[in-house]
Amino acid sequence: MSSMGWSFQAYLMNLILVSVIIIPLVLGCYNSIIGFGDSITDTGNLYNSDPNRSLNFFHPPYGETYFHHPTGRCSDGRLVIDFIAEFLGLPLVPPYLESQSSNQSVQNFEAGVNFAVAGATALDAAFLEEMGDSVSCTNDSLSIQLEWFKQMLPSLCNTSSDCNKVLSTSLILMGEIGGNDYNDALLAGKSIEKVQAYVPLVIETIASTINELIELGAATLLVPGNFPIGCLPAYLTTYESSDKNQYDPSTGCLNWLNKFSGYHNDQLQLALSRIRRLHPQVTIIYADYYNAMLQLYQSPDQFGFIGETSKACCGGGGPYNYNTSALCGDAGASACENPAQFISWDGLHSTEATYRWITKAILQGNYTVPRVSTLCDSPV
Repeated sequence: MSSMGWSFQAYLMNLILVSVIIIPLVLGCYNSIIGFGDSITDTGNLYNSDPNRSLNFFHPPYGETYFHHPTGRCSDGRLVIDFIAEFLGLPLVPPYLESQSSNQSVQNFEAGVNFAVAGATALDAAFLEEMGDSVSCTNDSLSIQLEWFKQMLPSLCNTSSDCNKVLSTSLILMGEIGGNDYNDALLAGKSIEKVQAYVPLVIETIASTINELIELGAATLLVPGNFPIGCLPAYLTTYESSDKNQYDPSTGCLNWLNKFSGYHNDQLQLALSRIRRLHPQVTIIYADYYNAMLQLYQSPDQFGFIGETSKACCGGGGPYNYNTSALCGDAGASACENPAQFISWDGLHSTEATYRWITKAILQGNYTVPRVSTLCDSPV
């Protein structure tokens, strides 16, 4: 097929998807979204807490596809939390620290607030440092994000019953979180055996945070699992091997890393099952980011990804276009012409097109437990 044919196919595929997921559907079942997590969900918290805007993802070409300028989102455009907000007919969820950086009191967060911070870990930074792991961007772990939430809550409600009402009409997006606990260690060369020992600690931290949010009145929580990290250009670069048996021939992903992601996700689902038994009145939905993304690698042409699936759109060269000496946004790095044709944006984070497909899979596909059709059936 000619390149023009492929381009038209990609354009048509994205046009169809836009008509399905981008047009806001005012469901009226949630009044707000409250987000926690890391760079997969951060809509500008780290950006607003860094006065020098010195990190590579604070510079162009980040944000070029939708916002046309960097916003602190680690992508060329919108994230899953943005697409969920549009699907629910809500405004894009503002970062909590935006109000802090502008020296204002806590702004009106009635339609949602996001506490996710790029680089955040589930476990506290002090603990990880004791284990010999450096936390790259921030020490704003999940416990700190929860503290921000509890400090902000009185500005939204005055009594426990009022707070219950606010939270019962909010969708809580719990992550993805935990990925950086593993990324920081694995990309520094720590053995998979040592990192695997973190998994129960990460899961317990996520579970205890969920339980605390439920005690405060949360009624619906969407809890994503980890991505298939063996498919990410950063990992493919770090652990490049001449042993073809280490790779899945259908996707080019590293099997042992994806197996690790699967282990985390299995343990997370077991923890969520225990929480459901303790709180049967609460809707807890597991979002299968792993398989929602893996399908893109298994059938890329079907989703309009006609670039090389193992390569990042934006980077500084190398077999997978991921180079720690010239990261996306740094001098010496450049971006592909059409990010919508690539799954990976910068080697660790995805393109807006990928996040759009993942959102569609979560909200309208078979990639949640229970099925997301229950999302608006909750008693709100």
